[in-house]
Amino acid sequence: MAQNLSRKILAAHLAKPSDMVPGEEIYLKVDQTLTHDINAVMTYLAFEHIGLDRTQVETSVSYLDHNLLYLDHKTPDDHIYLQSVAKKYGVYVSRPGNGICHAVQVARFGAPGKLSMGGDSHTPHGGSVGMMCIGVGGMDIATAMTGVPMRLKMPEIIKVNLIGKLRPGCNAKEVILEMLRRNTVKGGLGKIYEYVGPGAAALEVSDRVTITNMGAEMGATTSIFPADDMVRRFMKAQGREDEFTELGPDEGCAYDGEIEIDLSRLEPLIACPHQPDNVTTIRQVEKKKVQQVLIGGCTNGSYKDIARAAMVLNGRHVHEDVSCTCAISSKQIYKQLLRDGYIEMLIDAGVRLLELACGPCCAIGQSPATEGVAVRTTNRNFKGRAGNPTAHVYLVSPESAAASAVTATFSTAEEIMGEDVAKLGEITEPDVYPVDDSQLIRPLPLEEAKKVEIVRGPNIAPLPVPDVPEQHLECKVSLKTADNITTDDITPASAEFSSMRSNIPLMSRYCYHRYDPSFAARAKELGRSIIIGGDNYGQGSSREHAAINPMYLGVKAVIAKSMARIHKGNLVNHGIIPMIFEDPADYDRIYQMDDLEIENLRDQIGKRKVVVRDNTRGFSFETKLELSDSELEVILCGGQLRYLKHELEQMGVIK
Repeated sequence: MAQNLSRKILAAHLAKPSDMVPGEEIYLKVDQTLTHDINAVMTYLAFEHIGLDRTQVETSVSYLDHNLLYLDHKTPDDHIYLQSVAKKYGVYVSRPGNGICHAVQVARFGAPGKLSMGGDSHTPHGGSVGMMCIGVGGMDIATAMTGVPMRLKMPEIIKVNLIGKLRPGCNAKEVILEMLRRNTVKGGLGKIYEYVGPGAAALEVSDRVTITNMGAEMGATTSIFPADDMVRRFMKAQGREDEFTELGPDEGCAYDGEIEIDLSRLEPLIACPHQPDNVTTIRQVEKKKVQQVLIGGCTNGSYKDIARAAMVLNGRHVHEDVSCTCAISSKQIYKQLLRDGYIEMLIDAGVRLLELACGPCCAIGQSPATEGVAVRTTNRNFKGRAGNPTAHVYLVSPESAAASAVTATFSTAEEIMGEDVAKLGEITEPDVYPVDDSQLIRPLPLEEAKKVEIVRGPNIAPLPVPDVPEQHLECKVSLKTADNITTDDITPASAEFSSMRSNIPLMSRYCYHRYDPSFAARAKELGRSIIIGGDNYGQGSSREHAAINPMYLGVKAVIAKSMARIHKGNLVNHGIIPMIFEDPADYDRIYQMDDLEIENLRDQIGKRKVVVRDNTRGFSFETKLELSDSELEVILCGGQLRYLKHELEQMGVIK
C-alpha cells in the first residue's frame, strides 16, 4: 500500500502495532533527543530522579546555546551542572559558541528517517532533511531517555504541494508566512505538514529549515520534506553522505488534506504585531519608522540567509536611526561567511555581530526601545516576547530586514537593489562546509561516566513533584485569561528570568509577571486554585516551566476553550488537569476569584467528563478531558514522574 513520507517514518518507529488512525494514540521509539540550557535543568533533574545510569536512546545532545549572557552566577552554574550531568549520563554537550541547537543538530546529527524529540518547540527544524522531529516538554525528553516509547496522538498528514520558483528578493520565509496567513496560529493543531512537489525539490536545506522550523507557529505537530538530492548534497557538504538515505512519499499515496502554493506568485511578506499569522505584504503594510533590525536566529540564520542580507547591505549603510544586529546560527556557518567575505560586508555596513546563540529571539539581549518598532527574521512576535511589552515586532525575511535597516522603514530588497536583486538568486549554499566538532563534548564510556560527580550550584533547586488529585476539589479562580495566551505570558523570557529556571521557588514568583503581576502572590495565598483560559491557551514555546510554576503555586486545573498541544502535554506531565469547556459560552459566565467546586473528581476524570459548579454565580457547567488512556493514568498518578517510575519498577528496570 502506498504511503506518504510521514506515515512511513512513524510506522517504522511504532513500539506497539497500530492502524495509525488520526486522533488515536500511538507509541513511538525515539532515536534522538535534544535539550537546551534554559529548559534542560528540569529534564536532567527528572532523569536523575528516575535512577538509570545512562540515556537509552541512540543520541542525546545537551545544547548550551540560549542564555550566554552571564548576568550573575546563576546561568554559569546551570551550564556547569548541565555539562557534568551530561558526562554522567552519556549525553553529548554542544558548548557555548558552537551554535544554536537546531542548526547544529541538523548539520552534525540529522539523518533521514530518524525520529527525534526536542525540548524546544522549534525542533521540527530537522524535518528539513527528512527526519520526523517533534517538539515536546522536558519531562517527555526525560521519559524518552529512559527508552520508554513516546506517546503521540496520531496527526493528520497534510500535503503541501509547492510549484513554481521563488523570485530573487523572496525567501522561504515568504512560504511559511503565507502558510500562517492561510492556516492561522492554531490551524496546524493535530497536523503534520508534508512539503512535496517541484517547488519543494528546488529548495535547498537552508530554505527548508525556515519552513519546518516556523511550522511550530501554526501549532503543527511537525513539518517535513523528502530526503532527496538536495538533502544528499547538504549531507555531503557536511562530510556525512554515508548517513544519507533517499526517502520520500510513494507515488499515488493518500493524504488527509492538501494545500498548494505557487512560489512564483509570492512577494515579500511581513507578520505584524502581535501574532505571526497577522500577515500582509510589505507593499501594502502601513509604513512606520523602524528603530531596530535583527538578522539571523535559528529560523533564518543559515549561510544563504546571511549572505543574501550582506549583499543587500553591500555598499550601503545601516540608517543612523537604526540599531542592526546579526545572530548567525552556528560557528560552522560563521566561518564560511568569514572566508567568503560576507562578514566584512556586514561590518562595513554598520551591522553588529552577536554571539552564536538564540539571544534576542527569547529576549536575551537587544530588547527594543519603549514603543519601539523592531524588524526581525525570527519566528515569533508575541507581545513582550522580545523583552519589552510596549514594543511592536514585525517578522520578515533576511533580504527584507537588510533593506529595512537601510531605509529605517519596511522595505524590500528589490526596492533597494533594483535590477541587481537578481544577484541574490545566484547565492547558494557551499559545496563543502568547514567541519570542526571540537566544541562537541562526546559521551564518556560507562565506567568512566559512573565516576563523574555532578556539580550543583546554589541555584539548582530540587524538582517539585505534584500531588495526586483529590476526590473533592473546592477552590477559587486565581486568574482568567484572554485568547492566545503564550508560554511567554506565563513564564517570561529574558536573560534575567531565564537564569532563574533551574530554581522553581524563585522563578514561580514571576509566573504571569508581564500579564498579571499580582498573580503569583494571589495564587500562593489561595494555596490551591484554578485558571480559566481562552482559545489556544499555552501557544508558543515548549517551556514546561509554564506548567511547573503554576503547579508549584497550587494551580490544580486549567479550564480553557482550547489548548496548544505541547502545553497541554506539559500540564498533564506536571499534574495540572487540562479541561476544555463543553460549551465555550460558559467562559463568559465565570469571573476571577469565583469559588469553583468539583465533587467526585477522580471518578469524573476517568469518564473524561467533569462537571464544575460555580458556587459564586450559582450555576454548573460541563468540561471534557481530551486525553488518552495513558494521559488519564498520568493525571491520576500525580504527574509523569510518578507514573514513569511506577512503570519502570513494573518492568524491572529500576527498583
